[in-house]
Amino acid sequence: MGINMKNAEGYHDPTPHKALSNITREEKAAAKAAFKPLVYICSPFSGDIEINNKRTRAFCRYALDKGNIPLAPHLLFPQFMDDNNEQERDLAIFMDIILMGKCQEVWVLGDVISRGMSIEIEKAKKRRQPVRYFNKDFKEVESL
Repeated sequence: MGINMKNAEGYHDPTPHKALSNITREEKAAAKAAFKPLVYICSPFSGDIEINNKRTRAFCRYALDKGNIPLAPHLLFPQFMDDNNEQERDLAIFMDIILMGKCQEVWVLGDVISRGMSIEIEKAKKRRQPVRYFNKDFKEVESL
C-alpha cells in the first residue's frame, strides 16, 4: 500500500513522505535485528551424563551468543522422566522430534552420534530442516 506522497488536502508533500518512509524502514530493520532463530541442540545425553550435560549447556550458551534461541530438551526431560525406562525414553524422543519441528535449524554437537541423535538427525533431514555439525570445540564441520 505504501505511504501517500500527498497531504490531507491532496497536494504533493514530499517531506512527511520521506520522514514516514524512513521511520518505516527503521522499524523493519529493528524487527529484523531482533529476530532470533530457534535452533534445536542435538548432542549426547547417555554415557557420562554429567560431562555431556555440561557440554550441552556450554553449546547452548554458544548458540545464544551467536544470536539464536537454543532448545535442548534432553536437559529438561530427564528431570521428570527415566532415561533407563525404554518406554519413557521413546516418549522423550517422540517429544524431542515434535519440538525439533518448531526449530529453524538443528545443530549437532560432538564426535559421536548416539542412537537418539541419529533418530533426530534422520527426521530433520526428512523434513528438510538445515542440519549443522559442530565438533567438541564448537567449530563447524561438514559432518561427523
